[in-house]
This record gives sequence, structure tokens and C-alpha cells, in this order.
Amino acid sequence: MSDALDDYNSKRDFDATPEPSGAVKRKRGTAKAQALQFCIQKHDASRLHYDFRLEIDGTLKSWAVPKGPSLDPQVKRLAMEVEDHPLDYASFEGSIPQGHYGAGDVIVWDRGIWKPIGDPLESLKKGKLKFELEGEKLGGIWNLVRTHQEGKQKPWFLIKHQDAAAKPEAEFDVVKAQPDSVLSERTLIPKKRKGETAEAKPVEQVPAPRKRKGSGTLTGAKKAPLPATLKPQLATLVESAPSGDWRYEIKFDGYRMLARIENGTVQLFTRNGHDWTAKLPAQAQALASLGLESAWLDGEVVAADENGVPSFQLLQNAFESGKSGAIVFYLFDMPYLNGVDLREVPVEERRSALAKVLERSEDEILRFSEDFGEDASDLLASACQMNMEGLIGKRVGSPYVSRRSDDWIKLKCQQRQEFVVVGYTEPKGARTLFGALLLGLHDKDSGELRYAGKVGTGFNERTLKSIHAQLTPLEVKKPAVVNPPTGFEAKGVHWLKPELLAEVAYAEITKDGSVRHSVFHGLRSDKPAKDITEETPKDVSEPSTPAPEKKPKKSATPTPGKIRITHPDRVIDASSGSTKMQLAEYYVSVADWILPTLKNRPIALVRAPEGVAGELFFQKNAERLAIPGIESVDGETVMLINNAEALVGAVQMSTIEFHSWNARAPDLERPDRFVLDLDPDPALPWKSMVEATTLTLTILDELGLTSFVKTSGGKGIHLVVPLTPKDSWDSVKEFSHGIVKYMAKLIPQRFSAVSGPKNRVGRIFIDYLRNAKGATTINAYAARTREGLPVSVPIFREEVAEIKGANVWNIHNLHERLGELGEDPWADYAKTRQTITNEMRRKIGLKPVSK
Repeated sequence: MSDALDDYNSKRDFDATPEPSGAVKRKRGTAKAQALQFCIQKHDASRLHYDFRLEIDGTLKSWAVPKGPSLDPQVKRLAMEVEDHPLDYASFEGSIPQGHYGAGDVIVWDRGIWKPIGDPLESLKKGKLKFELEGEKLGGIWNLVRTHQEGKQKPWFLIKHQDAAAKPEAEFDVVKAQPDSVLSERTLIPKKRKGETAEAKPVEQVPAPRKRKGSGTLTGAKKAPLPATLKPQLATLVESAPSGDWRYEIKFDGYRMLARIENGTVQLFTRNGHDWTAKLPAQAQALASLGLESAWLDGEVVAADENGVPSFQLLQNAFESGKSGAIVFYLFDMPYLNGVDLREVPVEERRSALAKVLERSEDEILRFSEDFGEDASDLLASACQMNMEGLIGKRVGSPYVSRRSDDWIKLKCQQRQEFVVVGYTEPKGARTLFGALLLGLHDKDSGELRYAGKVGTGFNERTLKSIHAQLTPLEVKKPAVVNPPTGFEAKGVHWLKPELLAEVAYAEITKDGSVRHSVFHGLRSDKPAKDITEETPKDVSEPSTPAPEKKPKKSATPTPGKIRITHPDRVIDASSGSTKMQLAEYYVSVADWILPTLKNRPIALVRAPEGVAGELFFQKNAERLAIPGIESVDGETVMLINNAEALVGAVQMSTIEFHSWNARAPDLERPDRFVLDLDPDPALPWKSMVEATTLTLTILDELGLTSFVKTSGGKGIHLVVPLTPKDSWDSVKEFSHGIVKYMAKLIPQRFSAVSGPKNRVGRIFIDYLRNAKGATTINAYAARTREGLPVSVPIFREEVAEIKGANVWNIHNLHERLGELGEDPWADYAKTRQTITNEMRRKIGLKPVSK
């Protein structure tokens, strides 16, 4: 009997393609405690198409749908049956190399669970499969109907059933309206194919540019009430400028800001919907002076340095000092104006109308973001030389959509590499701890370490503090570089042993070897300092002689501070190539964020001596673990991690995860929080998690409890409810269990109050069991023992609907989020004072308790 995946495997060389081999798969015909999954993958192969896959009997039954699904029951979409795929293909995104079967880019366009109506195997044999989808984009009842066409091909039709989820295609084309991945920030800008002109665009791209109907007429404008809220359109990062008709603007290094104007009242909102009107009074007043009846305006608030270059650090300083008058509001779009919705108007027409509106303003605090029609490569080079972030490109003719879109793209300046840190300067002005880092590079010919300039931007208070602690132990009297700066530049310099590496972005390296317009991005130590030279493009026209293979060093490599990390190059996660040293560096970089959340909480460690794929050890006390800096509690066999030394020391002992109690020492008998862990059936789409989180937050709000949200780093969401220590463990656990039972009774089709995979098939179990004494929850900012080393991250509640999953941040990209945060999502956590009352207990059906 042949395996269902024989056809799939025979067509692929798994040494060359990143596609999953299906070596690990669920046994066919066996029951499992998980709903059936489906996925639709957008595949830019020889022809752009959509692969529709349903989990049936242990594999993904698959059909290629050339035009993609339609929500219109009157539209039949051709679906060609293809070979079965392995179950883990449902999450595959990537690029299949040229020359291989199915070569091209793949993204997960939709995913979720499906429910067959009738016996699916019998229905397949009869050629008519009826089913219900619950995905991020598709829902309701669908049909797959086999045609009677003869031949090797197996054509079917994919048809939407007439129900509440159906929509006429003339009103809503789901393929065009929602083109991007549901798992990541990936999108597809389909490649140019033979016979296409530079202007020709595949069907899946946005409508062609529309012309004005006449003077003063905006194409697609329609009368409509002023929207109460508006989410901004977001740009997609691309490596190079695509062909076609695009206009480019400067990418500002500031805060995205939307202005809502109604009857002369101005409100300013951040990207996440936070009202910042009080922080920007001058800007609000300038907008009010435009005399608009109603409007939504989109732009970026920016603070520029003395050279006119936008500086994120100066912007933060302006907010912190309350000097908003120095902040300029660059406006680049106008989705709504005076009773008219402009979102379907082509971008060039919206911007032209915005420019005319801004002609009324005499205040330099409001400015129009000019665009340029020149070659994108030349513009990007100029922007980088000016120390700008890069460019934003907007496709001519495109509408305004409140999501990430490939109609808006961003091109970033990419010059970036490691430098040896050879010294630092004294701080000046408001700066504390140090002013700039002095950099060095080894000469490729002589091997000498030579001075390469300074980097003094890119730091905040947290990074200044953590980096300074690593600099002081390395101070020496003499410079390590052979050409140290002299005169004024050498004044107040502290020289260092050349051990630390700084990753720095810059516009260029001058002829004398110094960086210009440098921006600090982080410390790293995954390379030996002696190997750091200027990175230059390699000439591949002539074959090069391979460098001799280097043997791995056996000696320990120092990590910042006093802890030495043994086996620093050991790979602990094969999927990302992450090493033990990179994990240690991550925890050093977030020490100022994670340590306050760990302080005085008993900690349990998840240790992985063989990496995330090996055996894991859950450890609640420090016996037989020589971790420097770790603390204990009198009379308790628990450990506390209250300092960076203990944090990194635990990583040295192969710790990846840090789990914490719901109480703090010395009062370990009264919890100071409870946690509701929303644990979904893994096959459920993220949309289900968004709905569940919103519903649970609503219940907590109605009870009068302030709660805080964080991702689990896995599939779920944690809702953390701080408490003033008062009630016993049993009382708090009973209350949290009461909430869960209340919700499961209220919406049984969504929630389960009983643990175990079999009890949450197609549903979400709200785990209250973490609220007993000694139970723990993954700590905020802690990494997880999963592929990619994702991190549990505090978020604003509005962000649940904006992110693609609970594992979007990991040890390699969290620094980008932390650097962009205008405010801490948990800023009010420590100030929250609340207790569980009898009135709260009554509302969820619990008996009152005597106090």
C-alpha cells in the first residue's frame, strides 16, 4: 500500500527546497485532540495561484485555484486537484528555488479550522464535499464539486454557499482586498512574466491608476459620515524598488500620527489609537486653524536636529520635556474631508487635495510631505547620505486601506556592520553615563586595529545604563588602536580593552576610515573582535581561494559582566541558528525590562542542555546549581532572580525559560496577581484568539478589574490581573475558576472550562490552574523553548487584533519593538491597587465570603 505522500516526496529534493518533507506526520485514521485545519497558500510559481488545502485522514488534500476563492455564490472558481501535502505544510512560507518543482514564493494567505458536513472521505469519492470554514479571511459554508471532464487532470469547482458570509464579488473581492499573509508581514509583489510590459500587472495587484473625471473631481470620492476611528495604512518592507508607476517620499524617523477633526475639535491619535492631543497642543491648534468642518489626516510627527535631519531621540526628548513646539507634523495623506470619504480616491489625487488644504496654513509646524518621481535607487542613496531612514513608495492609483499593504512599500538604508568598541567619551548636556562609543576596525592587510570614528545616537536611558555597566570593567590606560584621535577629539576619552562589538548603521565610511551618520543598534559578541574589518562587496568575477576552515575554540567566551558563557557557539535552536551566547546577550539587553517583573518572585527554570529539541528540565529550586547572584527566601526552597548576574548565570546553566509565581517575597501566602491563560486549539485562526481575548477583557472590565495583556510566546494570550495582597491562594484560585466557568457557560461553543486537549477541540481553554500556590507562568520578556525562540511580550490590548500571532517577537527582533515603543504597555501596572470583592463574586455566580 503506497503512502499518501509518495507523489509529494517524489517531486521534491528536500536537500535543496525549504519545504517540509512530511517525515513527521500524524498517523492516518487515528483520532486526535485537535480540530481539522485548513490553509490557503498564495503561490507565485509559473503562474500566480492559490493552493487550497484541507486536512483529511492525516494529510492535506490539495487543490490549485488559479484565481483564488470568491465570496460570491454566483462565481465558480476552477480548482485543480493536486498531490496530497504533509500537515506541517500548512504553516510553510518561503521561496522554492528556481529549477525545482513549484519554484516561486509562497505565503499563507488564510488558515484556520474546517468542519465537514457529512463523511468527508465518502464525499470525496462522490465528488461533492460540503464544509464550513472558520479562518482569518474566509468563513461560512463552501462546496467543492468535481466536474465530469475526462483526462489526467482532476478539475473541481470551489463555490461559496449562500449564507451570511457571502458577498457579491462586484462589492467585495477578498483576493484583492486582503492580499497579504495571515502569519507574517510577508506579501507578494508578483514577478514580471514573459510577455508582460513594465506596466502590466497580474490580477492580484491593485487596480490600475484611475484618471480624473474633470477639474476638481476626485475619482471614487463618496459622501459618508465621519468615521469614529481610523487605522492607518502600513507599508511593506521590500529589498528593491519594483517596476511600475510609483512616487517616493522620505521615510521619517518619528511617530505616526492621525488627526481627526470634527466641528473644529481636533484629536490626535497614535498608530495604536492612543489619544495624544494633550501632548501635542501646538499641532492641534495649527490643525484647528485650517478651518475644516471634518477630516482625517495622516502623517508623522518629527523633531529635527540642527542639520534638519529627523531624530527619534530628539523627538522623545521633546515629549519628555513637554516642548512640543519643536515638533513638526509632516502630513502625507487625507482619507476623509468635509463629509466625503476619500479612501477609494487614487493616492495622487488625495495628496494633491491635501496639498491644497495645507496652503491655508501659515504655521511652519504643519508641513506637506513632498514626493519625488525620480529613480528610487538615486533617491535612496541621497536619503542614506543625509542619514535618513529611507524611502516610502506609494503605487500611483492605489486606494487607502487600514492595514499593511503592498501599495505602500518602504526601502531602508542598509549599510550596517559590526565595529570593535575601543573607548567611550564623557556625557555632555542631558546625556548621562557616557556620550559616544569610539569604534575601531582591523586593517585587512596589516591586521592593525585602527580608529573608525564614533557613534553617539541610537541609545535610550535603558541602553545607556546596561552598556555603561559593561564598559567600566574593560577600562585601560592606553588606547588599543594604532591611530587614536588627538587634540580636542581625545579629550575625556576612556579607553577600553577591544572585546565588545557594536552593530552600527551608517551612511558611509570616509576615505580616512571614519563612519558618518552612525546609529547604534546593539552590542553583540558572536564573533571574535580580531576578525572585525570593514565589510566590502566581494568581486565574484574571479574564483576565490577558500579560506582554511577554522576549528571551534574550546575556551569560554566572556559575556558582558562577570559571567562567562561556556560553549558560546552551541546552537540551541536549529531552526533559527540561535546560539547560547545570543540568548545570553538577549537577556542582558532586556535586563531593565525583565528584572522589575521578576523582582522577589519565586522562579522556576526550564533548562535545555541539548537545546530546544532535546530533553527539557523544569527546576523550582537552585540545589546543585551554582548560579552566581541567585537569592533564596528564609524557610522556603525557592529561588529569586533579582539581578542581571543571576539572570545571565541561569542562562550559563542552560536555562531558556523563566517562570514566576503569583506572589512576591516576603509575603508568599497572599498572591499579588492572578493570570488567565487563553490556550487555544492549535488549529484555530488568530481571529478566534482576538475574539476570545476581547470577550474575556470585557468580562474583567465589567467586574471592575484592571488587567494587562501579554503574548504567551506560543499560541495563546495571558491576561494578568494585579491584586493588592489580601486574599488566600484558595480564594483567588476559586475566583479565577469562577470566571472561567462563567465564560464557558455563557459561550460554550467558544470556551472550555475543562483542561486537556480533548476538551478544547475547536475551542479555547482558559487556564486558571496557574493561580495555585507554587504554580507558575512564563514571565514577561522570557524566551520560550520553541522553534525561533519566541518571547512572551507585554502589549496594549488594541494590539491583539493587529499582530499575526502570539509568537511574532523573538530574541532577535524584540529590540526593534522596544526601540519603537512610545510608552510601556504595562506602565500603570505597578500603580494598580485592587482586590476581589463580594460583589464581583456574585456577578459570576460565586458565594460571598466573610472578610
